[in-house]
Amino acid sequence: MLSAKSLFQEIHDNDESFRLFCSIAASGEAQGGWENARIAALLPESQRELAPKVVRHGADEDKHGRIFSALLRKRGLDAAEVPEDTDYTMLLEGLGIGLAHEKLRADESLSERDIITYLAHSRVTEQRASEEMILLKKVLGDHPEVGRAVRMISHDEDNHLAYCHEELLRLARAGHGRTIQSLLRECAQAEVRVYRDVSLAVMSRMGRILGWSRAKAALLAAGIHARYLYERLVGWRRMVSLRMPERRNALGGPAEAAPGFA
Repeated sequence: MLSAKSLFQEIHDNDESFRLFCSIAASGEAQGGWENARIAALLPESQRELAPKVVRHGADEDKHGRIFSALLRKRGLDAAEVPEDTDYTMLLEGLGIGLAHEKLRADESLSERDIITYLAHSRVTEQRASEEMILLKKVLGDHPEVGRAVRMISHDEDNHLAYCHEELLRLARAGHGRTIQSLLRECAQAEVRVYRDVSLAVMSRMGRILGWSRAKAALLAAGIHARYLYERLVGWRRMVSLRMPERRNALGGPAEAAPGFA
């Protein structure tokens, strides 16, 4: 029977598919680490109190990248080149979502609107990251090789999502509510398209590596398209709601270490 557990187990058990999976994940996390480090350096004076949390966010993302790289090393594998059509971050940037890397490479201070854009983008993408890690924790959380890494990253992603909720609510109370809702809606609607496209690209490559039958590949592709249809119609709304999180000040301290990984 085709299930999330059997699918991830199949990807894990093959060196080449595991190499691709970890390489894509490590690259995305490293990009997130760099972006947050640059945002922390360019914060406007009005938002300087965010600096420790943005730094912590970036440090967590860097740590996740190192964890995925460590999983590769433990298998004696080198990182694979990440195909352009699987680069979630850059595909979103190509649609004008989030802060452009060109802006982050400059030395000009960001505006308050830029910080709202960053947090709205993060709120949407961290929702996806949190959900994906919850799924991985459910199917691989007890795995002897990757379970601890999955649980650790899942905990961090939940913290990141809580941080985005809390800071966006703070900015909404300061009078930015309409801007925040507009940016969240724009980002969420773009994200569901990019997530569909990246999912199809990744599964296509996994299918070739693992020798999936046409029927199996078609079934998985149909599932991705069905999820996209649901998210395009109603599912995107879960990405734009804001509520005070149970975890308050989730990024208020230093990044937690990852002994044995990074």
